[in-house]
Amino acid sequence: MPENEQILTVPEEDAGKRLDAWLAAQETLSLTRSAVQQLLERGGILYCGAPAKKNTKLRAGDRISVTVPEPEELHVEPQNIPLTVVYEDPELLVVNKPKGMVVHPAPGHPDGTLVNALLYHCAGGLSSINGVIRPGIVHRIDRDTSGLLIVAKTDRAHLGLAEQIASHSFTRAYEAVVCGRMKNESGTVHAAIGRDPRDRQKMCVTEKNAKDAVTHYAVLAQFDRHTHVRCTLETGRTHQIRVHMKYIGHPVYGDPVYGKPEKGIEGQCLHAKLIGFVHPVTGQYLEFEAPLPDYFEAVLRKVSHALP
Repeated sequence: MPENEQILTVPEEDAGKRLDAWLAAQETLSLTRSAVQQLLERGGILYCGAPAKKNTKLRAGDRISVTVPEPEELHVEPQNIPLTVVYEDPELLVVNKPKGMVVHPAPGHPDGTLVNALLYHCAGGLSSINGVIRPGIVHRIDRDTSGLLIVAKTDRAHLGLAEQIASHSFTRAYEAVVCGRMKNESGTVHAAIGRDPRDRQKMCVTEKNAKDAVTHYAVLAQFDRHTHVRCTLETGRTHQIRVHMKYIGHPVYGDPVYGKPEKGIEGQCLHAKLIGFVHPVTGQYLEFEAPLPDYFEAVLRKVSHALP
């Protein structure tokens, strides 16, 4: 048996459960649900000797083989890039990401990312669950969205945080300037989000291959042609706030993808202002806020006509 292969037997009390959810709950594997699904797609999980599907229903006594590939050699270089660290302990840290910084390396952005900065700051001491390109990254915010992001230093912290994200128990509140005056002081957008069939680089509200998405919003200030809003996420889908605000007719100011570019600002006026979570090791509830950055304050002055 290969050293990285584990054999599990389904106990009687777990019969009928979904394979992917059950495997993600096995502490001996230390795998998130998304990591399990990636292994399933690659054929790394066998159920009774045959490649398994994620929605396989378990039967008592059946054997499951899980083969995890050896860790890839890390080719992302640590870089001494200044970070605004809001909180840090041996298990995790919370950073205030500036607008314009990419979270992890990708085509077109091989370095200068948050991951490059974290590898330097933490001397490589980050969780490995999300792979060599995204060490420590539990959740993301877009390049041109500023604000708070949690980073896991250890695998146990990563698993605990990922579990909270999956169960939607995180507190995540954003502030945005959106186009137009909102009629209601508050509301909820409950509309599933999936890939835009006409442009695979974009997301949209759709029923096809979509995931449930819920955004709560509250008006903070009204201007002649714009509104300052607070958006609280119940789910965390790609581009969720940007897609939902466009869907209700109020695209985020400056959004080049779901709205229109604006002079004097690169990308959308969207800031991850507050994040709250239960510490995955101590059990203590932690909550942090990041003040509105200069670019956001400048947009507020502009749309309130304080600037010419």
